Amino acid sequence: MTTTVEPAHDELPEMAPRLRELRRRRGLTLESAAQRAGLSPAHLSRLETGRRHPSLPMLLALARIYGTTVAELLGEQPPEKDPVVRARREPAAADGWHYRRAGAPGRAMQALRMTVPYGVQGDLERVHPGEEWLHVVEGRLRLTLGETVYDLAPGDSAHFDSLTPHRIAAAGPEGAELLFVHTLLQSPELHPTSDR
Repeated sequence: MTTTVEPAHDELPEMAPRLRELRRRRGLTLESAAQRAGLSPAHLSRLETGRRHPSLPMLLALARIYGTTVAELLGEQPPEKDPVVRARREPAAADGWHYRRAGAPGRAMQALRMTVPYGVQGDLERVHPGEEWLHVVEGRLRLTLGETVYDLAPGDSAHFDSLTPHRIAAAGPEGAELLFVHTLLQSPELHPTSDR
C-alpha cells in the first residue's frame, strides 16, 4: 500500500493569513491589491489561503504594496532596534528559491542571502521600481538585463535599476548562492501621514 505524503510548507500557514491581514490593514480589496501586484484576484486568494506558494517577485510586489518587507511577509521579526541579524539555520522557501534574512526589516534596503536552484524561475522576467545589487557567493549565476546576458562567477557582483527587465537563474546544475539587496520603494498614496 502506497501512501502519498504532501510536502511540508511550514511557513505557508503563517504567511497566508499574514498576507490577508496586511492587505486588509491597508484597506485594499482583493481585486485592487491583485491588480497592483500584477496578479489575478484568484491567484492572490490562493496565496492568502496557503494553496499557492509565492515567488520572490510576488513577495517583492506585495511587500511594496502593503508597505512592509519580505522579511515581515516571511514572519521574521528581529528586535526593533537590534542592528545585528543572527544566522538562521533553516531558510524560508518561496517557489523553489531559499532565503535567509541578512538585514533588518523596516529599512529602505532589504538584504537576503539566497540559494537559487538550477532550472527554477529562470524564465521569469521581473520589472519593478527600485535598485538591486547582488553578489555571487557560490556557483554561477546567469543575469539577463534587457537583451544582455551576463554569466557571473563567485565574487562577481551586479548593481542595476530594477525597471530594467531582468531575469536571474543559476547557470549550472550546482545552483548558486548569492547575497541580494534591493530597495523598498513605497507609494506615498499608501502611506498617509496619519499612519505614521
